[in-house]
Amino acid sequence: MRIPHCVIMACALWAVPVVVSADPLGPAVSRLPEPRPVIELVAATRNPPDAVSFPAWIEEFRKRALALGIRADVYDTAMRGIVFNAKVVERDRHQAEFTKQIWEYLDTAVSDLRVTNGRAAVRDNGKLLDGIEARYGVEKEIVAAIWGLETAYGTFLGDTPIVAAMASLAYDARRADFFEEQLIAALKIIQSGDVDSAHMVGSWAGAMGHTQFMPGSYLAHAVDYTGDGRRNIWGDDPSDALASTAAYLQHHGWKKGQPWGIEVKLPDGFDYAETSERIKKPAGYWNGLGVRDLQGRELPSNGPTSVLLPAGHKGAAFVIYENFHVLEKYNTADAYVIGVGHLADRIAGGPAIAASWPRGDRALSFDEKQELQRRLLAEGFDPDGVDGIIGPNTIAAVKAFQASVGMVPDGYASLEILTRLR
Repeated sequence: MRIPHCVIMACALWAVPVVVSADPLGPAVSRLPEPRPVIELVAATRNPPDAVSFPAWIEEFRKRALALGIRADVYDTAMRGIVFNAKVVERDRHQAEFTKQIWEYLDTAVSDLRVTNGRAAVRDNGKLLDGIEARYGVEKEIVAAIWGLETAYGTFLGDTPIVAAMASLAYDARRADFFEEQLIAALKIIQSGDVDSAHMVGSWAGAMGHTQFMPGSYLAHAVDYTGDGRRNIWGDDPSDALASTAAYLQHHGWKKGQPWGIEVKLPDGFDYAETSERIKKPAGYWNGLGVRDLQGRELPSNGPTSVLLPAGHKGAAFVIYENFHVLEKYNTADAYVIGVGHLADRIAGGPAIAASWPRGDRALSFDEKQELQRRLLAEGFDPDGVDGIIGPNTIAAVKAFQASVGMVPDGYASLEILTRLR
């Protein structure tokens, strides 16, 4: 299954609808809202809980919180006066299905405005970002790109009180275990003195600060880069937030100097059955087959690599390195990882993606993705579940079906494939 698991961020669960527009470019970071793009939201249909018993739940949860090390005074102060946030629960339960094709996502994620603002953000925060890169070994453009996608370089942090939101979502019971853990983590952050409950704000689903850490991931990875005794990811100064992001990537194995990925040109006769994140080869293997970057150069040897076709053989092709998988720890969606990597490249002065995309293709709906999986299974190509998520298992099943009917086995789950299956 391949969806954003939101180890740090609330991912697409909190993102606002994307409006792709020709915003005027300015010489400095725009203060206009430029929200993070949406990848995919899946509908939920249960009714909200009865808010009348919420105070009783708060009192009952107090016992568990104290047993887990939360001081009584911290709990009582943080929970005093909070009310059930029906709007947060409604948003969690009734997220409209919203799917973008990767080129639509990248049009917004790596828009001219976001690139211009990113270059300005790197310029204006040069000393800070250089210091973070030197300490954690993560390129400043990667850190800036995550900052740009998550909060438009600090202009869209969210203003939802986190404790009340986490309590409401924990009480809701649909994902109680996850949000109870996040609530306890939020209380531990308050208890540490890093922030008080009044200033702990963020997205409705719990993501906080300039680079949108969930409370649990904050506890595990946030750092006090400024040395003032607090890990402050909420304030106007982005230092701790940007350093925390670099620390997170370092923890998960980021290798400075290794590409996240390189757009490539595949040779005539290339065997598309070898495209997949699951197929890892040394760069020399692809070089031997005639795979080249867009300047005709051989690929650098820097660890295991794979050929990725996010929109099939009619779209852009990338050779991805292990740093691609490190970025997946932040958000598992390929579109997000490519968005971060490509935005970083553009901020550094690199070119736009050169290949065309199959822009005439529309995205499959959630129901159509489930139908695709059911029909693949019926034909003997097991996608390992009917969940509406186009992950590695479904891609492998699509490739096997394509090969069986004489199509290019690129694994692209398109309307054309669904039509053939029908």
